[in-house]
Amino acid sequence: MDFLKELGVHARNPGSSTGLKWYDNPKQTIESFSPVDGKKIAAVSETTAENYNQIILQAQEAFLIWRTWPAPKRGEMVRQVGEALREKKHALGSLVSYEMGKSLQEGLGEVQEMIDICDFAVGLSRQLHGITMHSERPLHRMYEQWHPLGIVGIISAFNFPVAVWSWNSMLAWVCGNVVIWKGSEKTPLCSVACQLIISEIFKKNEVPEGVSNIITGGREAGEWMSADHRIPLVSATGSTRMGRALAGVVASRLGKSILELGGNNAIVISEHADLDIAVTGALFGAVGTAGQRCTSTRRLIIQEKIYEKIKNKLVSAYTQLKIGDPLNEKNHVGPLIDKQAVNMYEKAIEACKKQGGHFVVEGGVLSGAGYESGCYVKPCIAEVKPEFEIVTQETFAPILYLLKYKTLDEAIQIQNNVPQGLSSAIMTLNLREAEQFLSQNGSDCGIANVNIGTSGAEIGGAFGGEKETGGGRESGSDAWKSYMRRQTNTINYSTKLPLAQGIQFDL
Repeated sequence: MDFLKELGVHARNPGSSTGLKWYDNPKQTIESFSPVDGKKIAAVSETTAENYNQIILQAQEAFLIWRTWPAPKRGEMVRQVGEALREKKHALGSLVSYEMGKSLQEGLGEVQEMIDICDFAVGLSRQLHGITMHSERPLHRMYEQWHPLGIVGIISAFNFPVAVWSWNSMLAWVCGNVVIWKGSEKTPLCSVACQLIISEIFKKNEVPEGVSNIITGGREAGEWMSADHRIPLVSATGSTRMGRALAGVVASRLGKSILELGGNNAIVISEHADLDIAVTGALFGAVGTAGQRCTSTRRLIIQEKIYEKIKNKLVSAYTQLKIGDPLNEKNHVGPLIDKQAVNMYEKAIEACKKQGGHFVVEGGVLSGAGYESGCYVKPCIAEVKPEFEIVTQETFAPILYLLKYKTLDEAIQIQNNVPQGLSSAIMTLNLREAEQFLSQNGSDCGIANVNIGTSGAEIGGAFGGEKETGGGRESGSDAWKSYMRRQTNTINYSTKLPLAQGIQFDL
């Protein structure tokens, strides 16, 4: 395919890299299959324990040099990365679409997020500020500053195979850190493609080898990183189960972690809502990326007076969805990532029915021409009750649950009564309802929106959630502080040394 050639991703690629040097392991490979057509794209070498240690040592050496580069100069490297991504946008977006299965528009949108975070990080490189405080001692100055941590480990998931890495890497780099990235074993070519782009820019600018690194592999590779005391910070995106295991290991060595885990996101639709906006937001949130976003809309909490109207509008909208090859821009919904995901989708539907759920739009696995991979499923809608166990769980698939409410207090209680706390929204034109939803008595999520859906977070704001979502923050606002260590400094420019509690020595 043309986009593979443009990116330099050939039929076979080495897997782990320190930027300029690639390590090949022909005896142990990961095969990448596209969920679009079920075809094998390429085989990628897995990182060996020996190669991993070599990469760590190279990264440690690179950090000692990279941290001395002025932050604006590091920002210039990131600016050039952004320019390269603009040039490769269609090719990289196509690879994301083909290897992961999201629509081409979403693949291109993911690369645009990478470009946007590059722009953000370039500006940030001139604003890594500290603050000055008044000292209680005369002729003393007290202030704080921020220093890079060292190696930042990044573990990303298949559903955003390039954007989440960029959220972390671009900030980590301008802050003076070096990066080791383990992408999902389900989308290894996306990691290879990004490293090839970065390597070309860094080589041209004589950036120390080891500032940008990738390793390839499954759970074991992630365990290496989480247990490695040489990595002071691990940023991980994935399931709550994975996050619990990783957080415990990192904490046991007193390391730091940024966790962005599961979401079970809801939209509250008020009787005062603009119904067209509400249905549009719910539709995109539920079926975008085939329900495989951490911010996908999984629950609609609808005021009982407009419940039937919203339900009927959604049922009608679902009949117009086009499911198929995501590289065809006419299609709205692509495949799930693999047959394991399809199996989880089918089990969730079965559990919902057993618990009393009523499907107003039936699900099912699609077969026949165009669906040969076995990964295409029907987006479906079920009427449920808040107490159903399945409603409290996150299924990475296009299953939407409908619930009724009478009062806004009840709606907020339903919204908050799940273990996850990532994204939430309310559709209302009533100012009081909007303010209540955003207040301390409202949504308990890290993201709370009014009159937009749960998906589509902008890079300018810190991204992340509470409770079982992990509490981490990535991307915008002051998330950069997570990639640095704080240092408080006091300078005595007097001719005396005042001691605490007036203690004196006769010297």
